[in-house]
Amino acid sequence: MQVMITHGRLARTRVLQLSPLKLAAVVAALALLLMLASGAIYHWIFLKAAEQGWPVVSAVVKLVVRDEIAQRDLYMRQNLDAMAQKVGEMQAKLVKLEAMGERVSGLAGLKVDELKPLQRTDGGGKGGPYVPVDRPSLQQLQQLVAGLDAEADESTDIFTFIESRLLESRLQSLMVPNSPPVEGPIGSGFGLRPDPITGRAALHAGLDFPADTGTPIHAAAGGLVLESAWHPAYGNVLEIDHGNGLVTRYAHCSKVLVSPGALVKRGQLVALVGNSGRSTGPHLHFEVLVDGVPQNPERFLAGGAVAKDFSLRAPPPRR
Repeated sequence: MQVMITHGRLARTRVLQLSPLKLAAVVAALALLLMLASGAIYHWIFLKAAEQGWPVVSAVVKLVVRDEIAQRDLYMRQNLDAMAQKVGEMQAKLVKLEAMGERVSGLAGLKVDELKPLQRTDGGGKGGPYVPVDRPSLQQLQQLVAGLDAEADESTDIFTFIESRLLESRLQSLMVPNSPPVEGPIGSGFGLRPDPITGRAALHAGLDFPADTGTPIHAAAGGLVLESAWHPAYGNVLEIDHGNGLVTRYAHCSKVLVSPGALVKRGQLVALVGNSGRSTGPHLHFEVLVDGVPQNPERFLAGGAVAKDFSLRAPPPRR
């Protein structure tokens, strides 16, 4: 492609030779300059005119961007409505969760007064169906979400407290001696009987489990080993503290397998049946003491009211 440039009648004519590549580069440069110029005009003139309300240009700009603004507003409105629906669903779920928490707290034995410090004191009752805000704004949605976040934190604290109380009750039930320490029938029961050695009436303060020497003896409940020693009457004797004033005693053992200060769990092997001490034959003498007073172990082993009483008994206050 040739471009001829002349100036005046006597001036020399100049000829420019443009190859296709050069021509494409020139066209691209011109298009880029045109785009930059239009962008500058749009930003510096039309937008400024729209902001400052110039009489003619402002109206033209509004006509140009009206559809764009309407579509943007519609998109934002649809998103806000969708968010409002999700917030409503979350609020309904929290209401159900709150009702469930009240039921579970009752099962855990918690009283209303114990939950009051965890509940918000904003007055009035809570709950009921969710009533959505008519065309909520972003600020209203943010306030609703903040409220839901606070309610979720409150529900988390309450359920953690309930879980702690349930675990506490479970631990207490594990520390009630209601598991037989030796498999097999019971020989002598709790109460007055003729002493097997002297023949005189005397209190038998426990249960006898006849068994061969070396028969395993298991802990009737979890607890802390208080004593593992020799006693003139009990022979090799083991005592386990289960808390709340409950102590179990295992007497006439051939061997004790745990030491004082050891923690044992329910069903753990702790000793072997023997014939040590004041005994006429191999057997386990098993006692349950409450605050040092012998109780009838059968009332615990049967899982009756006494065992349930101690499983729900509150631990003593720490000092």
